[in-house]
Amino acid sequence: MTEKINWQKELLESRKFNNKFSKNLIEHGAKNFMQGIYLGYMYSRWREIRGLDKYE
Repeated sequence: MTEKINWQKELLESRKFNNKFSKNLIEHGAKNFMQGIYLGYMYSRWREIRGLDKYE
């Protein structure tokens, strides 16, 4: 059974992306294409930090 993880909440609590822009983006979502790209980057960084992208 897979566990639901709120990656946005976890990133905010870990303070890995601790600038005002990133916090606002996580809390309110992307408003344009480039913000969506950056949000995807933050998600992929979170997956890397959690070790979910290991292919070994």
